[in-house]
Amino acid sequence: MHYIFILLHRWVGLVIAGFLVMSGLTGAIISWDHELDELLNPHLTHVVSRGAYLPSLDLVQAIETRAPRARVTFVPLAPERGKALVFGVDPRVNPATGKLYELGYNQVFIDPVTGEELGRREWGAVWPLTKETLVSFLYKLHFSLHIPEMWGIAHWGEWLLGGIAILWMLDCFVGYYLTLPRRASNSRFPTVSDKPTVESWRARWATAWKIKTSGTIKRINFDIHRAFGLWAWGLLFTLAFTAFSLNLNREVFYPVMSLVTEITPSPFDLRPETDLHKPIAPKIGYGPVINHAVEVAKERSWPEPIGDVFYAQNFGIYGVRFFHLGDDHGAAGVGPPAFYFDGGDGRYLGNRQPWTGTAADIFVQAQFPLHSGRLLGLPGRILISVMGLCTAILSITGVVIWWRKRVVQAQRGRKQVERQTPILTV
Repeated sequence: MHYIFILLHRWVGLVIAGFLVMSGLTGAIISWDHELDELLNPHLTHVVSRGAYLPSLDLVQAIETRAPRARVTFVPLAPERGKALVFGVDPRVNPATGKLYELGYNQVFIDPVTGEELGRREWGAVWPLTKETLVSFLYKLHFSLHIPEMWGIAHWGEWLLGGIAILWMLDCFVGYYLTLPRRASNSRFPTVSDKPTVESWRARWATAWKIKTSGTIKRINFDIHRAFGLWAWGLLFTLAFTAFSLNLNREVFYPVMSLVTEITPSPFDLRPETDLHKPIAPKIGYGPVINHAVEVAKERSWPEPIGDVFYAQNFGIYGVRFFHLGDDHGAAGVGPPAFYFDGGDGRYLGNRQPWTGTAADIFVQAQFPLHSGRLLGLPGRILISVMGLCTAILSITGVVIWWRKRVVQAQRGRKQVERQTPILTV
């Protein structure tokens, strides 16, 4: 059994190693995505103008007038002093082809005081890779590998990495098992005195938690792989599980959770996602939706102001989120409360309140805060960055262990062949 687990750990590890190095390093960076983006692109994110803010809905109209092939699908309603407003846009359908127009951008940066357009960019663009797209490139690489749309489906990369996360979860248990001591004595004929005790078992296992810095490079590499895996096991498993739940949420995680416990479905769970090139055009605008949200908020005594509004055109749903300035990741990373409305008739569809609902609802909401570290605020984000580096180190040291063993086996094989080859003399 032990040998079978060694083989599983070896080959599963080799399959997922490259993916985990990429995910670990990009995860360590994108924990600071907003800060890095603002540092690299102040010409897009910062403004020097001061004065009264223009209404965001007027800015929506101006953007769509300048670019009639685009539909604004994300509207920030809470300007911050010295910062640009970032509007999200999606392409409309080209009536001549029945496909979406190719805009070349999905974000528009606007000065909230003057209305001046500061720039456009494609969030998550693969090429050209510039300082404007670098952070979003890494962010999207982290969860999708930038695998392009095929057959009208844009989730291939997410599905692949979701599968890798499942293998990673299983390998966490296999790797843990392999650190456990196998027997108390090296004797082929153990006596009564060799009978293992709890103390001797713990003493033998204790070596697995340590790095022998005075050993050979080979031994240090092995110790790093084993000890790092043990000390960080709980966090590694949490990252693997949440990666699976986030990437395969609608496909696997939510359906399985629904079978074993009660989850309150969101409006998005109750509607199928349309084909990428067949978006649902809204029949009402942002103004009526915002007014309706204000009325519902008063009825429910929601104290927070409206922070932004978006339209998910592949579901035909408006979302209105409530938060104070600078707190759009609110409630320990689970996100602010929101109301949802139908894009056709504007009827109220439901709401989302952070950390409320059944135990299963709260567990589902916790997936992103756990994966991103935002559950613990700044210390959590630092921890996730460290764990990203740890994941990469574990994968690299594991490959090194396999490679060294492969080299040794190859050398033994050559020596055996040399011994078996007769020496011809003349």
